[in-house]
Amino acid sequence: MKNKLLILIVCVIGAVTDVWGQSRSKRVKQPREVIEAYRVCSDFQRLLAENLDFDRAFEATFVKDPARRREIAIAEADHGDGDLAQVETAIVVDIYKAQSQLLILVLPLLFVDREDAQTELLPPRFEQTIKRKPPNDPQLQAYAAQLKRDVTDLRAHVEKLATTNTEVANNLAQYKNFLLKPLVPPNRIVKPLTAYSKGSVLPVNAKYYQIEDCAMIREDGQMRLIGYTFFKMRG
Repeated sequence: MKNKLLILIVCVIGAVTDVWGQSRSKRVKQPREVIEAYRVCSDFQRLLAENLDFDRAFEATFVKDPARRREIAIAEADHGDGDLAQVETAIVVDIYKAQSQLLILVLPLLFVDREDAQTELLPPRFEQTIKRKPPNDPQLQAYAAQLKRDVTDLRAHVEKLATTNTEVANNLAQYKNFLLKPLVPPNRIVKPLTAYSKGSVLPVNAKYYQIEDCAMIREDGQMRLIGYTFFKMRG
């Protein structure tokens, strides 16, 4: 009986070792554009991790085509109920950037456990900033300019909190560590998808890649982002 058990253990160990060895030796080779897509997604997250500057990371890694940038901004941001046809593309994109930046800055404050600390973390002034809605204005210049001031004020507030509130400082560090976590392709060929679901960013039959939290396409021979998921429920 002992001999049979020993043989069984040896066989199991051998099988596991064989599978492990095969998985190492037969790791799939990804297409060149998939490798590039992982690199660009990593670049976006690395740039964002440095000082949580979304504008800088956006300009370095997102698509350059103004029309597509406009569609991304319309799909991702809250521009109110007004008709955007008369609003300049630069303003539409600036609103998207500023709203994304406010979300990034406020995330470390939302995950502080102490409920009694919320007033300290988000005084009424900044709570109103987060809840501010776009006016029904066909131009939106004033709203876009106010958002830029809001970003500057909230950044200063968060940076000051991080020097006195250990939990905020830890949340910031954890978020940056998450952004810096290496992105490794799976051991299967990553294939492009179609039917991108956000607005009119892509035609329904256009191909794109979903690389971790980055949605990406090839533009002028380079892989570039068309979207990024900043917050989602994770299992």
